[in-house]
Amino acid sequence: MRYEKYKKSISPFLEEIPFHWKETYLSHAYSLSSDTGHTEEQLLSVFLDKGVVSYSSTDQKQVHKPSEDMSKYQLVNPGDFVINNQQAWRGSVGISRYKGIVSPAYYIWRPRKDNNPYYMNYLFRDHYIIDQFVLASKGVGSIQRQVYVPYMKRIILSIPPREEQNQIVRYLDWQVSKINKLIHGYQRQIKLLEERRQTVIDRAVTKGVRQGRQMHSIQANWMGDIPADWKMIPSKRLFLESKERKHPDDKPATASQKYGIILQEDYMKSENKRIVIATQGLDDWKHVEPDNFVISLRSFQGGIERSEIFGCVTWHYIVLLPQKYVVPRYFKWLLKSKSYIKALQGTSEFIRDGQDLRYSNFVKVDLPLIPASEQEEIADYIEQETAKIDRAIPVLEKEIELLKEYRTRLISDVVTGQMDVRNVEVPEYTPEEDIAEEAPEEQEVEMDAD
Repeated sequence: MRYEKYKKSISPFLEEIPFHWKETYLSHAYSLSSDTGHTEEQLLSVFLDKGVVSYSSTDQKQVHKPSEDMSKYQLVNPGDFVINNQQAWRGSVGISRYKGIVSPAYYIWRPRKDNNPYYMNYLFRDHYIIDQFVLASKGVGSIQRQVYVPYMKRIILSIPPREEQNQIVRYLDWQVSKINKLIHGYQRQIKLLEERRQTVIDRAVTKGVRQGRQMHSIQANWMGDIPADWKMIPSKRLFLESKERKHPDDKPATASQKYGIILQEDYMKSENKRIVIATQGLDDWKHVEPDNFVISLRSFQGGIERSEIFGCVTWHYIVLLPQKYVVPRYFKWLLKSKSYIKALQGTSEFIRDGQDLRYSNFVKVDLPLIPASEQEEIADYIEQETAKIDRAIPVLEKEIELLKEYRTRLISDVVTGQMDVRNVEVPEYTPEEDIAEEAPEEQEVEMDAD
């Protein structure tokens, strides 16, 4: 479905456009606006993969809080083009469907021409426009690059006739809705598998895996009813706090809920992120080795990590030494179970008061004393069952990735005129909301800061 005739594009990132399309500079289609003093309007934000959204509908309020004085926040009308000044080069832009206000750090461009705003939203978020944002940005490094307005005004837009814009929007809304529905289905399957995985772990570590055994209850026991031959004992009988300082050849490590205890240099490689690796002031850091357990600053969120490496961790962390009754393979799962994390969270007001999770919190939660052979049995079962699930999830994630790539390519082919959809009949359909789990415009690094 190619157009009959093309002409050479003046954009450095586009070879050709349909002959009857026009190209224009951004400044001819939009004018820069800054209308302040509308503090009564709702707050808006811009997501990398969602465009302009209501701030109240996101979790950014937990990370990026707006200024108390919003008198300098800028008015956005439906149809306005909004960009994050420092993140436009990554695609943090979009046409707003809402009336509201945004931070003074954003740029608002008001339309001069009668273009379809939904077409323009597809266009502005296409890679050939994003690549022009990169050229129009200045900065050092790979995170913050500020848009230079005189350069941005020269960004080249490809504009079909208005009726053709309308047809492109109808076609893309239809196709994107179908793709999003497929993505949603795969995401639901992943969620169910993850819930199944957590259920397997929680039940096995608190009830065992042997069928038809007698259970008994212990007052105020966070594990509920447990097998009759188990008993609860103070956790300090199972784990002692290590005071051992780093060894001369220990490399800095950190605690990550995703990777467990991992060397900082390996974390950077795995996440493709740059972090500041500690090289000084390590004298007070603590030695850690395989089968030690580490209480990190985020353990109240995701449990206690088992180490499988040698290294050293910041003095903020607590290193636990398992005693003779502990089979680390079993406690790896127990100390990451939802029920244990909930019990740990109930030991103090540390979450609300901003305090670190300490050994004194850990010892407030009793732990089960279980025969070593049964601990091994439970660990074997969990590893076998979770392995099945862990093999299935990446297959579904790959399908989602391929669908997203196809969605991006389809949108690009249509808005750049490489695919002619003028005569495609769009059926009646129910739009599927874009439910894909997308990242906000700025993400916190998961790793604890040392």
